[in-house]
Amino acid sequence: MRRIDYMIGGEDFQEMTAAQFMQADLYYCRRKTSGKQVASMITMGGFGSIPIVDIINKNRKLVGLISEFDLLKALMERKDLENIIAEEIMTRNPICVSEETKANDIISLLETKHLIRVPVIDKDGCLIGIVARRDILQGYLKSKDKPWWF
Repeated sequence: MRRIDYMIGGEDFQEMTAAQFMQADLYYCRRKTSGKQVASMITMGGFGSIPIVDIINKNRKLVGLISEFDLLKALMERKDLENIIAEEIMTRNPICVSEETKANDIISLLETKHLIRVPVIDKDGCLIGIVARRDILQGYLKSKDKPWWF
């Protein structure tokens, strides 16, 4: 669930942050997850990418990201997704934002880097959410709603 799902409307869109847009119920994989399992999660979940994490003291330390492009590249290189692991094909040090990143900064990042989703990390580099382009659009629409008491 996203916090924007609970918004009542009337917020200043320009002041909204990743914390308000992000999806906090996350799917993720570990370094040793097979390429086939990653591909299944991405296709079944309808995601364009999936974060790769190390679990440290119950925290999800972000170590990489696997996109559809990474999987397709592996296939083009004639790699068998059943015989490779996430760590071998993941993009290391993925582009991320913090909870405080403002809407326009997220939009700019998504646009200039041609991203669909971007991980949200805390000060320790732990994964706390994902913001997708459609989350931003939904936040914008919700910000324009007027509360019923106005």
